[in-house]
Amino acid sequence: MEQALDTFRPSTLGWLRGTLAGWGTVLLALAGIGVTLAGYGTYWLGLAAVSLLIILVKWIQNLAAKYEVTPDRLIIRRGIIRKSIDEIELYRIKDVRIDFTIINQLAGIGRITISSSDETTREGDLVLADIERAQERRETLRQLVDTARQQRRVREIDMVHEDIS
Repeated sequence: MEQALDTFRPSTLGWLRGTLAGWGTVLLALAGIGVTLAGYGTYWLGLAAVSLLIILVKWIQNLAAKYEVTPDRLIIRRGIIRKSIDEIELYRIKDVRIDFTIINQLAGIGRITISSSDETTREGDLVLADIERAQERRETLRQLVDTARQQRRVREIDMVHEDIS
């Protein structure tokens, strides 16, 4: 078994700090607690309970996803009760893209999108959301892809269809 160079999960705390949905969830909890403390009734604590439920669901989703980067593969482990393991050979990765908003940048998270010729991404790109140190991880992955291609002597060729008039 290859030694993992990096192992990571989506960050629930990063999601809370770095997305509008996370901010909204925190504000919902604070509003529920604040209105209750202001004396408008304890039923407003339901807002805090709903926000805690949202955080719990997000935490379980993030706990169910784990990513490992080895010198040759990106391994995607998903699930808690019903588990699945997918692997993408690094030499098959065509593009590694990172997207992040201003809020994401402040929280130090990002969304990494991977397109490849591997069966794992046949139905669409692989999206790794709410990843801490996303820029650093993207750069490391890009360098590993380049090294894997050089070792296997593989090149990416884009086929362009041109209409002949």
